[in-house]
Amino acid sequence: MNSTQTLPREAALIADRERTMERIYAQTYPMVRHYIREQGGTEEDAKDIFHESMILYYEKTVQDQLTLTCSVSTYLMGICKNRWRQQVDKQRRKTSLNTIQTDLAWEESEDEDELPTLKLMSFVEQLGETCQSILVSFYYFGQRLEQIATQHGYRSVRSATVQKFKCLERLRKAVSHLSIDHFKS
Repeated sequence: MNSTQTLPREAALIADRERTMERIYAQTYPMVRHYIREQGGTEEDAKDIFHESMILYYEKTVQDQLTLTCSVSTYLMGICKNRWRQQVDKQRRKTSLNTIQTDLAWEESEDEDELPTLKLMSFVEQLGETCQSILVSFYYFGQRLEQIATQHGYRSVRSATVQKFKCLERLRKAVSHLSIDHFKS
């Protein structure tokens, strides 16, 4: 057993940072790599996430801002899982927005009598800021009605639900004169 393994982790990081970090890396990275690959990520994704987590761990430890109640590996694994979920959610939102914009774009007609290319979002924007915010928060960002009620200052979740319903009705009326063919790409 080397001397850094018997020292508290803060002292070990300061006394022999390189060896301590290598030991933590060897112990934890394979678990992180396995988790991220199981979740559809690449080895490069795993490296990026793990390196960011190691930097965060190191900085918090050296600045004495970290009190662990678990092993370093467990702590790092938790950070990596959270960071990976955030990255996947972010990618999913970007993909979702691009898909919505592509799928909901109206075809521009060759006939001059038909409507030009429009997007459903343009109808949502015409509903006003409050309705736009509620609908986008609920359907795009997947926020719960409790959170939307708090953000918009409603006294109850029921009030937010009613407002969301009213906004949807206004949107339905705005597009009711259009056929489904207008929404196909």
